[in-house]
Amino acid sequence: MGGEGRHAGLRLPEGSWWDWDVVDRNAGQLRLAAGHDLTYHHGLELVFDDPVFVNCPSSFHDPVFRAPSSGELHRLARHFGAEPPVVVAFGADAGGRDPVPCLIAAERLEIVREAVLRHWRDDAAPGQRFAPWVRSPGQR
Repeated sequence: MGGEGRHAGLRLPEGSWWDWDVVDRNAGQLRLAAGHDLTYHHGLELVFDDPVFVNCPSSFHDPVFRAPSSGELHRLARHFGAEPPVVVAFGADAGGRDPVPCLIAAERLEIVREAVLRHWRDDAAPGQRFAPWVRSPGQR
């Protein structure tokens, strides 16, 4: 996160991050992936460690990140007893007429920029990372 404070609007690295989806979610982590076309790979991940509040669709397009409102921060603090260290707010196209308001609160956020393959490839470079659901033909 960058800018004027810990709750400033999220700043992403340069790139084409139009297409987004949730690639992994469990009790300890939420991982959002982005790219210009998620068919074969993605090039950016937002990794939220210890998420305490998640309100976003499983896939969306063209998010516009903003600083969370004082009302959003107040509701989170009232519900959890304190403001979470990381709060990310954005509106996104989820297929409806209007953007969907989204809010994610977590203990930590890491922005990872690397190509992650979404389908098995025998010719993948050594150490190339695959999406969590990808299995080699021998693992099926």
